[in-house]
Amino acid sequence: MLYGKRDSITKEYDVIIIGSGLAGLTAANKLAKQGRSVLLLEAHNKLGGFATWFRRNNEHVFDVSLHGFPVGMIKTCKKYWNKEIAGAIEQVQKVRFINPQFDLETDFTKEHYSKILVEHFKLSPEAVSGFFTALEQMNFYDDQSMTNGQLFQKFFPDRNDVVRFLLEPIVYANGSTLEDPAISYGIVFSNFMSKGVYIFKGGTDKLISMMKEELIANGVDIKLHSLVEQVELVDGVVAGVRLNGQLIRSRAVLSNSHLHNTIFKLAKPEKFSSEFIEQARKVRPNTSSCQVFMGLKLGETLPEMGDLIFYSEDREFNTDLILSPKVGSQTFSIYYPDMRPDRPPYYAVVSSSNARYEYYKGLSEEQYLAQKKYNEEKALSVFEKLVPGFRDKVDVIDSSTPLTVERYTHHTNGASFGTKFEGLPLSMNMHKEIPGLFHAGSVGIIMSGWLGAANYGVIQSHEVDNYLDRLTKNQSEESNVQL
Repeated sequence: MLYGKRDSITKEYDVIIIGSGLAGLTAANKLAKQGRSVLLLEAHNKLGGFATWFRRNNEHVFDVSLHGFPVGMIKTCKKYWNKEIAGAIEQVQKVRFINPQFDLETDFTKEHYSKILVEHFKLSPEAVSGFFTALEQMNFYDDQSMTNGQLFQKFFPDRNDVVRFLLEPIVYANGSTLEDPAISYGIVFSNFMSKGVYIFKGGTDKLISMMKEELIANGVDIKLHSLVEQVELVDGVVAGVRLNGQLIRSRAVLSNSHLHNTIFKLAKPEKFSSEFIEQARKVRPNTSSCQVFMGLKLGETLPEMGDLIFYSEDREFNTDLILSPKVGSQTFSIYYPDMRPDRPPYYAVVSSSNARYEYYKGLSEEQYLAQKKYNEEKALSVFEKLVPGFRDKVDVIDSSTPLTVERYTHHTNGASFGTKFEGLPLSMNMHKEIPGLFHAGSVGIIMSGWLGAANYGVIQSHEVDNYLDRLTKNQSEESNVQL
């Protein structure tokens, strides 16, 4: 059932899930299908976490997350959601790169990427094949010492243009840098390279609406406008959560909040071992993002130019430059009317650029508004180069920054991509510190966008289910002993 904003919850649950990003949503659905009683609590007024949308003028609908995920999303949605959701996932036919080093189009498949690397970048077929083979053999149990920079130097020494072609899309997908572990890039890139890039036909609003219907049909209780204050423990074991001062009891809690929020706010650091907290303090939040949302007037059109354009004015590829407030690099997501065929035929363009939270947090209000205006003007002027007269076609423009992300998601430092790779073992082993407390937020290689989030929700829901089985077994054995 869907609780109202002022409804009081008196039931007890097997598991309470804090946060409704794709990991939280998928975990809730899987656990409910397995017969567990589930309460899903979300601080915002809609489900989805960073996979969200908003309306302007009641007509324009803007998707917030950079759309585009691997073909594996079809299998995940079919198995853990339903065939209707899986059936609405379609392939993007054209991805374009425009920068001072090259201007290329690709369908983002391994076959086409290999062809471009050999024919355009003049690499040997053996080097290209060896590179892809190395990526395909990676898994997150591998040695983490090799960095992305070392990986590229090994296969394509001193080829900054090749690094740009291979790494730039993943930088926008999960905030990777040349200093991050190579497996954090390799696994994500291999996923995309299998059969290209996909989107959800109907938009994020339709996807989340369909997921919400599925959750309720499977017996999940949902309450929005619900910012959890803390995870409640009894004798060091999870007993529920506290919401608006009220204790809602449960046998387990799965947090879909940021890793730092979960440890330092929801559960409190004193509840963990000193060694765990020492490691947690070293975990680096990942970077954030800015976006500019541009909606065209009804009747205005755009030429067919693909769904994703990676555009940069930076002469060479550099992950620090990608984070610059000068916005030398940005990705344009183009939404054609057939994305939402049941709505008026509006076109929309969303510019996404990576950004540092610290820069925006340090601005005065006047400086902040000026930077937002700069971002908007930058997006307009760049897209004007691609489509002359574009500025006059635009009816609505709005923008977001890392502070916007922080406000709506409560992520530490407004992180769009969770934490760096070192957060993964803390996330996966949190229940070993506090029995009954699990985490499924964006961490390390799991920060690979929509598919990574959904699959991590599946992985952690399995751990929750095993824990609940052990609790039941122990309680049964205790009862037999007493008899």
